[in-house]
Amino acid sequence: MEGGYLLPKVGVISLGCAKNLVDSETMIGLLKAADFSITNKAEEADVLIVNTCAFINKAKEESIETILEMAEFKKNGVCKVLVVTGCLSERYRDKLMKEIPEIDALVGTGDFEEIVEVVNNSLQGKKTKIYGHQNKVFSENLPRIISNSGKYAYVKIADGCNNRCTYCVIPSLRGRYRSRDIADINREVKAIVENGVKEIILIAQDTTRYGIDKGRFMLSDLLYNLSEIDGLKWIRILYCYPEAISDQLIDAIATNDKVCKYIDMPIQHISDEILRKMGRHTSKKEIYNLIDKLRTKIPGVVLRTSLIVGFPGETQEQFNELVSFVEESKFDHLGVFEYSREEGTPAAKLPGQIPERVKKERRDVIMKLQNNIARQLNQQKVGKIFDVLIEGKKGSYYIGRTYHYAPEIDGIVYIKSDKFISGDFARVLIKKAYDYDILGEIVE
Repeated sequence: MEGGYLLPKVGVISLGCAKNLVDSETMIGLLKAADFSITNKAEEADVLIVNTCAFINKAKEESIETILEMAEFKKNGVCKVLVVTGCLSERYRDKLMKEIPEIDALVGTGDFEEIVEVVNNSLQGKKTKIYGHQNKVFSENLPRIISNSGKYAYVKIADGCNNRCTYCVIPSLRGRYRSRDIADINREVKAIVENGVKEIILIAQDTTRYGIDKGRFMLSDLLYNLSEIDGLKWIRILYCYPEAISDQLIDAIATNDKVCKYIDMPIQHISDEILRKMGRHTSKKEIYNLIDKLRTKIPGVVLRTSLIVGFPGETQEQFNELVSFVEESKFDHLGVFEYSREEGTPAAKLPGQIPERVKKERRDVIMKLQNNIARQLNQQKVGKIFDVLIEGKKGSYYIGRTYHYAPEIDGIVYIKSDKFISGDFARVLIKKAYDYDILGEIVE
């Protein structure tokens, strides 16, 4: 309270990917620096901000449902202002306010830095729409509040995308590829590590192309630079497109002790014909060769991928080809998306659209196969000792992660211990394996 005035409380709901989360954390930092109070209880908030995703239909549905849910607090609660930010605002800026009149402001993907002014204007009764600045260059040194209570944090090293995959709307929502300077990323990581974070997770729409807008691929340079930071234990990389994984990058991952031997590379399919229709710049042979190279040059490497089933024109034979690929390649982690027909994309106009029922059946086939593969790979960890980053307790167990697991998307290590576990890392002997998680005990 200042001068008898009770500061408005702001609640921020972040949906979608980790890149969106970083934007949300920056908005929270900006609002807090402007003396707004932050709450994680929607029913207490004077201002509610929903940072949305619009990547595929399910994400759009979740975003709209969340907006409508928050609108109820404006009708029947203390909320005075409802702000919608992110990809849905950018994509449907002309429709959202008309269809959901409770919305007071729309903020596009390139304008989240204006959140304080937007909120202040909204509190004064002014309707606001800011959009169309997807190619805006990064503003550095903005305040950011890390929202998770664990020992990890995401760091966005670039935004936008130049890949133009035929099924994807991201380039139109996030703009062209823009890399941050290494010095600026280093400064942010140092500040995060000084606050106790032990694992940095590098993210972008395509991390492997980091630096390309400045003249060359520079991800390996960034890895070596960040590894010099004292107190930083793990560096993890997500969203590595396979066609841009160079020998230089492989060497940087293999030889740098701080870089987790973990590569997340969205492959999407293995059929050359489907890859061509998707606008992917790789081939079946190149993907198989890359997987062999990664496993040869990076002993113990963990591979994660994502696939799309039911792409227009996908035949049973092409789907069977994908199933055989999954069976042969034995990814440690694998996610499957049912193709989502997105308006404004080239793939939406392709003939041979697959029925939803068939998409779901195909997804289920691959996920059932992957469950068995994941269980078998987890069983190979039994009897081995790993460093585990301890992140808290769940019931009577401590929980954490080995380098095999990225937070939120992969498994968990459950640790039986009668004693309090202090410190950030523990040596854990794996005793039992499940489909996605493992159980272990502390090694004294």
